[in-house]
Amino acid sequence: MSAPSETYAAILGATAQIEWNALEPHFARGELLVVDRGLDLVAVAQAFIDDDSGQVKAWMEQGLLAAASDAQAADWFERNPDTLWAVVIRPWVLMQERG
Repeated sequence: MSAPSETYAAILGATAQIEWNALEPHFARGELLVVDRGLDLVAVAQAFIDDDSGQVKAWMEQGLLAAASDAQAADWFERNPDTLWAVVIRPWVLMQERG
């Protein structure tokens, strides 16, 4: 297995656990994208950095990557889970609920 790229390592270092109240302003601005649990959050961020629009579009078409919905936001607000992870790839904030 090859070593992770420098970009992957940098993204991994910028990825952190986060509370919903810190993500809520990004949701309000329409900048919050939800990454399916089955995907590697860092690999998705890497695709954005690499401008791999084909892969990003494929994930979106498969429902594995989507803008956060009002229902999801309400759920996270109610539960305030400690399983949210996020990374900023401007202008987007990519987040994933793990657990």
